[in-house]
Amino acid sequence: MGKKKLAVIDDSQVEPEVKNQKSKVKKESEKVNPNPELLEKERAQARAEAKKVNPNPEVLAKEKAEEKKVQKDSENSENQQVSKSEIQKSDSSDQSDISDTPSHSEFSENKSAQKKSQAQKHGEPKYRSSKYKEAAEKVEKAKKYAIDEAVNLVKETSYSKFDGSLEIHINTSVKNLRGLVSLPYASGKKLKIVAFGKGAEESGADIVGDDEKLNEIAKGKIDFDFIVTDPSWMPKLARAAKVLGPRGLMPNPKNGTISDNLKKAVEEIQSGKVEYKSEKIANVVHLSLGKISQPTEELSQNIKVLLGVVGKSKIKVATIAPSMGPGVKLDTSSI
Repeated sequence: MGKKKLAVIDDSQVEPEVKNQKSKVKKESEKVNPNPELLEKERAQARAEAKKVNPNPEVLAKEKAEEKKVQKDSENSENQQVSKSEIQKSDSSDQSDISDTPSHSEFSENKSAQKKSQAQKHGEPKYRSSKYKEAAEKVEKAKKYAIDEAVNLVKETSYSKFDGSLEIHINTSVKNLRGLVSLPYASGKKLKIVAFGKGAEESGADIVGDDEKLNEIAKGKIDFDFIVTDPSWMPKLARAAKVLGPRGLMPNPKNGTISDNLKKAVEEIQSGKVEYKSEKIANVVHLSLGKISQPTEELSQNIKVLLGVVGKSKIKVATIAPSMGPGVKLDTSSI
């Protein structure tokens, strides 16, 4: 038997052929199953070219709106992150400064206080006429004057062209101070009185009360200064207590507005019996005691009677003043 010859193959010749075959197979496979990323890019380019040639306006508008929305959301998120970081920094480093910063209400209060301090510079109101300033120079602010001397000084410093009133202002040491006082010389102010009950028609009151008038009062219609009544009408007037009570108009036997003799009660009020009461928000009583043209003796007597009824122990400061002019403090030690 003859020996078989073995064929010797050169590797340098085989490798190129194998590589060619692999590249052919790869190209065939890419045609069958192409790269999805490359394919998507090619499609996007094709769409862009198509839009440039014949763009759809509705699609373009939607795409622009989406792009703006995405851009806006990204900007907002960045701003929020920046603001949060800034707030954290300021909270950690400036807590003391923040605590000292006034709120809106505190700022407004400080501003109003500054205005008041400016308005009351050197103890004088900011806006005063030259006539007032001239009159105020005649009054010593810290001094308390005797009653007669104070009345004469008020007359001298009053610069109104009309017959002004002499008014008294009492700073009291108690709250809700009220009562009636019969001034010996009428102050000139006519009080309107409504009377309920037996004898109301003959009492001389300005208004004769009845059920219809009571209903008006209960609804809040107040066109009078005093109510006088006999005891029989008190249960009916209780229906209007919510209206009369807060205004200090509810009849009371202590001030003489509940009486069996309505005529006498009306005459006392009309002859100079006036009500005094402190303000709700401050312990101050304001009352007109007469006209500047009245004699000094009459005005002084009205002042003495009022201060005596109020009581020296309840009075902190008493000041009299004309309708137009500076105030004059009273020396109440002689009462």
